[in-house]
Amino acid sequence: MASERLEVRLDQERRRKLAELAERRGTAVSEAVRSLIDEAYEAILRERRMEAARALAAMAVEDVPEPDELSRQLEGTYESGGLR
Repeated sequence: MASERLEVRLDQERRRKLAELAERRGTAVSEAVRSLIDEAYEAILRERRMEAARALAAMAVEDVPEPDELSRQLEGTYESGGLR
């Protein structure tokens, strides 16, 4: 599974905490580190999605037409050469 080695120096307190986390999860320390990285990254992705949702909610968007009406409008625009 692992394809690259990474050396991280930890003080005794962080090493103790990491060992405790691994023990509580029932995994090796290296697997605990990988899981913690994945969890932290997922938290970043969730925050990005929340930021995008807030930005969308703040936009003043007019009512979007029904899909059939929207298709007709787009076809009309392209047929008349309106958008390039």
